[in-house]
Amino acid sequence: MKTPPALRLSPESTPYVLLSPFLILFAVFGVFPLAFSLYLAFQTWEPTSGFGAMQFVGLDNYAFALQDEWFWKSLKNTAWLALASGVPQHLVAIPLAYFIHSSFKRLRNGVVGAYFMPYITSTVAIAILFSSLFSTDYGLINVGLNVLSQVPLLGALLPADPVDWLNDPDRIKPAIAVLVFWRFVGFNVVLYLAALQTIPKDLYEAATMDGAGRLQQFFYITLPGLKPMIFFGVTLSIIGGLQLFEEPFILTGGRGGSDQSGMTTAIYLYRMAFDFNDFGAASAMSWLLFILVAVLTWLTNRAFRPRGPGA
Repeated sequence: MKTPPALRLSPESTPYVLLSPFLILFAVFGVFPLAFSLYLAFQTWEPTSGFGAMQFVGLDNYAFALQDEWFWKSLKNTAWLALASGVPQHLVAIPLAYFIHSSFKRLRNGVVGAYFMPYITSTVAIAILFSSLFSTDYGLINVGLNVLSQVPLLGALLPADPVDWLNDPDRIKPAIAVLVFWRFVGFNVVLYLAALQTIPKDLYEAATMDGAGRLQQFFYITLPGLKPMIFFGVTLSIIGGLQLFEEPFILTGGRGGSDQSGMTTAIYLYRMAFDFNDFGAASAMSWLLFILVAVLTWLTNRAFRPRGPGA
């Protein structure tokens, strides 16, 4: 009995065959959901009624989203949280990374690992931890404020009664911003620390010989050298801030908190689809959010683009 000949691939088809597993998975779990979401944005559909219940409504979903007060409020909440948590991340991470880079040698990896730990920790665990910290009666934050309120002069600036962080509409956004800042500042420290190691030491040595102090070196050598990484970090913060979901979702019980003060756009999209069963409007809002992210990313690119001859 003859052995069947081994299957051989031609040189032209071999790359496509080897890439086919990734392409198939990407098409099923990447391209198809995006295409289906774009299709749903022009339909009205309740999934409990089956695919046959879809009805084409044109741009009605987009018109509804642009006229929806909750959608605009969620955008305002998202913008507030993105700024309140994103800007301090970089203002703290840049000098902190510079301090670690210049002051720590042997212990550098341990210090960086401690700052990076919140980023790789479970979001649910972190949110539950901060729910306890922000507890009105037994939270450590209110306990600390109570202790500080006993200090003369400082006590006049602090609330006398425990703060209801997670139920007060005026307090819930700062609570969420603190959580997001704490979780991601370490990630930005790692980014800037990696960028600092690429700046030639000769520049600092030459600046020292010319009489430049550490502060002058920071502003005239370090910051210009970090500009590409700052652009990368700010872009990630913009994208992540506008897609903020897990932290406020857990802290507010998935409802956005009192007066919807903690409801981000991502939470509202989730509620529109799974609470209100309006997948068409949720898809339209998601594509409006995508357009906003794309525009802000483009503006960030324009702001960080090199200027001058040859730029």
